[in-house]
Amino acid sequence: MLARPSLRLHHAVHAGSLRGSLGLTSLAAPGPCFHHHGISLEASASQPIPMAQSKLRLHAMSSSLAQNSVPASQPRQLPPHTSIPPPSLPPGIAAWESAVVLIDKPQGWTSFDVCAKLRFALSRTLDKKARTIKVGHAGTLDPMATGLLVVCVGRATKLVESLMAASKRYSGTMRLGEGTPSLDAETPVHETKPWQHVTEASLEAAAEAFLGEQEQIPPMYSAISVDGQRLYDSARKGLEVERKSRRITVHSLRLQRSAEDPQGVDFVVSCSKGTYVRSLAADLAAHMGTVAHLTALRRLSSGEHDVAAAWQLPDLISQLGDLKKEDAAQA
Repeated sequence: MLARPSLRLHHAVHAGSLRGSLGLTSLAAPGPCFHHHGISLEASASQPIPMAQSKLRLHAMSSSLAQNSVPASQPRQLPPHTSIPPPSLPPGIAAWESAVVLIDKPQGWTSFDVCAKLRFALSRTLDKKARTIKVGHAGTLDPMATGLLVVCVGRATKLVESLMAASKRYSGTMRLGEGTPSLDAETPVHETKPWQHVTEASLEAAAEAFLGEQEQIPPMYSAISVDGQRLYDSARKGLEVERKSRRITVHSLRLQRSAEDPQGVDFVVSCSKGTYVRSLAADLAAHMGTVAHLTALRRLSSGEHDVAAAWQLPDLISQLGDLKKEDAAQA
């Protein structure tokens, strides 16, 4: 007889019935408990167990685990889609059943505006009600910003989540010494600080300091909801709401004094999903002992997609109208 630790299994089923099914009802009181992947193994050296019987019980437990284990989830299957680059649309309307189209968002438009405009144009081209056409974008751009908006149509809207996770690259300009509530030019200047002390060396040091992973607090003027209320709604009422910081990554950052205006700083930044460039500009200014706000912002790329391959929205809408006319003529 060899004294060995006994093993008592606790799983999602009733412990008593499981111990009975495995022949463990006569085991001694449990000792120290060790947890592994939802299973508790309790050691007790007070009850001697024959080696052969111990092996048999261990084999029974392994069989039970195999029977009660949950199969690994299958990877999500993404739908096939058609990329529709400029300068011309593919013939027919089949491509729009599952399409990805890159649009250079105009200044002053919201990302929602762009999707709504495209949805309405497609409803006329496809002879469908607008509310039945799925259109979504893979990453919001502020109204003041321009540049790449990745838009998905039809079954391709299932790609939005994966496309949104891609890193983004932006160019823009921040104005030193002047702060605004929205951190961009959408609201008037409400704070000023000296900025003349900021040198090229200051810009280089600040850019270096903000590389890599970091915590960022979202701006009050954003669409994030806190306790069921959009932050921008609270901001317009003059309220300041506590916000949780978010983990972001700045992959690369270049700052350069504007040749046209010594108070302006031009930048190019590559950053992770969820980065607010307005907040980054304000944090950079604070690091240099001043304030700043964005006067220009343009998204250059998102993942593998580049604004150079994007449609101008008026051209896309116009060609959708022409496609409708061609389809009618062939009918």
